[in-house]
Amino acid sequence: MKDTITIRLTGKLRKELAAAVKAEGTSRSEIIRDAVSHYLAIKRFRHLRKRILPFAEAQGLISDEDVFKAIS
Repeated sequence: MKDTITIRLTGKLRKELAAAVKAEGTSRSEIIRDAVSHYLAIKRFRHLRKRILPFAEAQGLISDEDVFKAIS
């Protein structure tokens, strides 16, 4: 079920959104849904990373390179 949400945008954001809609040939709703989805995915990732980081550090996995070496 889809819900309707009302948001307020500054004039600058409204103009930028309108330009993006025109350039991408999509709708305001689609761009906003994509932005919210992206934001929530980043929040989930950061939350999981924060929970897992102590376990990784305990195993000596500090950098991306450490992880790549461990799985290679």
